[in-house]
Amino acid sequence: MEIPVIDFSKLEGDERSATMGLLRQACEKWGFFMIENHGIDIYLMDNVKQLVNQHYEANMKKRFYESEVSISLQKKENISNTDWESTFFVWHRPSSNIYEIQGLSKELCKAVDAYIDQLIELAENLSELMCENLGLEKSYIKEAFSRSKGPSVGTKVAIYPQCPRPDLVRGLREHTDAGGIILLLQDEQVPGLEFFKDGHWVDIPPSKNNRLFVNIGDQIEILSNGMYKSIQHRVMAEKDGNRLSIAPFYNPNGEAIISPAPKLLYPSHLRFHDYLNLYSKTKFAEKGPRFEYAKTLANGH
Repeated sequence: MEIPVIDFSKLEGDERSATMGLLRQACEKWGFFMIENHGIDIYLMDNVKQLVNQHYEANMKKRFYESEVSISLQKKENISNTDWESTFFVWHRPSSNIYEIQGLSKELCKAVDAYIDQLIELAENLSELMCENLGLEKSYIKEAFSRSKGPSVGTKVAIYPQCPRPDLVRGLREHTDAGGIILLLQDEQVPGLEFFKDGHWVDIPPSKNNRLFVNIGDQIEILSNGMYKSIQHRVMAEKDGNRLSIAPFYNPNGEAIISPAPKLLYPSHLRFHDYLNLYSKTKFAEKGPRFEYAKTLANGH
């Protein structure tokens, strides 16, 4: 099953329409896809991954293997209520806490800050493309997420350590993401990420050629009135090697009220008699404008 790949370099020129169509299909039918030629500095991406791996080796690895979950696994206990992961979380917007996290080097903090600045720009660009495909104003998602304080942006940094008994534990249990747009910078060698599609778990391969893996969160599904899908996914524990996952979340502000975009809602609370009157006059015309007018009838206009 070939995962959709959106080439951002094709959004300019003759291939734009086909690329937008591929993005629409990815959002509606898959809920996840990869993007390439996205404009993020590849040297910065590599530097962030290298510095995170160094931080894990120096500050997190020993503590993880001495943790309760690791000790339970050594006893060959089946672990169903926790995850085989070593993580920390960073807030970036509306305010940052990165320099308050114990053990993070200044070099890592600066690299992550620079990376997130570029990633927010990419997330907002992607949100505009999603809006265009939905027939919404291009800033609709950004404005819905922002309120007066701007969007909420944070990053879950995770290492899924080499696991001696992957049959007894998940790297991360099955879930959907609560927020908006997730742009994952993942390991180039170690697999483990899986998404559920059409009744089957689909293996997400390690990212090659500086691709980013994107998935849609619950709030985009709500805002799109279910047209775009938030898909269940998980991480399998792996016996060979550590898997790196750097997952920034472009989410609504905590005070944002998220609801389906009115333009995407079907007419509701409309008497069938009134709809039939409208239908008799527009039977051989396009359905979309008829539905839009039916909404005004339902609202008493």
